[in-house]
Amino acid sequence: MGSSVEFACLLLVVSTLGKNHLVSGGCSGKCCRGRDLSCLTTDWRMDRAYGTCYCDEGCVRTKDCCFDYFTECPARDCAVSDWSFWSGCAKPCQPSERVRVRHVEQQASNSGELCPGLEQRGGCREYRDRQGARCGQLSGPAFITSMEFGKGRPKRDHYGDPLDPGEALLHWQAVGNHRCSGTWKKIQKSQQCNCPPQHSFVFI
Repeated sequence: MGSSVEFACLLLVVSTLGKNHLVSGGCSGKCCRGRDLSCLTTDWRMDRAYGTCYCDEGCVRTKDCCFDYFTECPARDCAVSDWSFWSGCAKPCQPSERVRVRHVEQQASNSGELCPGLEQRGGCREYRDRQGARCGQLSGPAFITSMEFGKGRPKRDHYGDPLDPGEALLHWQAVGNHRCSGTWKKIQKSQQCNCPPQHSFVFI
């Protein structure tokens, strides 16, 4: 009888310890950002050794994560919204820049991919002032901007008109980057002109 009681007590102790281990061991509810040396417990590690293991993002690099880290703390990549529409040019009638933005919808966690840039700037130039009057038609060198911006502008010869082949060596300046400039010379004129995708810019 005594041995049966002792055996029952032993089973109860083992059962209690097992439940406590399940509650306190592993990474359940313990996922931490970055490298956090206080984010630890005692359990089986990924290298099959039993002892102190971690549940922070840094454990992946140091290879001391608890066995269930990737299950309990799955990687989540940053998620961002679509780009907004481009803003108007900051200043009319002169080389300026426009902006578009996007926002973070989900922050990266557990070693997930970090967020990309949230703002883009591009060169632009508007030829109408705030009242809608034409302006800046004759103002120095040709400017280069993106093809998308150029779609909204009328196409015509202007700077150095008439641009006969070989007549003049003209200057260009990249809108939004004063260090990017050069010269160009008209070789011929074509009614059907298609630029390859890698050359998606336009003289304005």
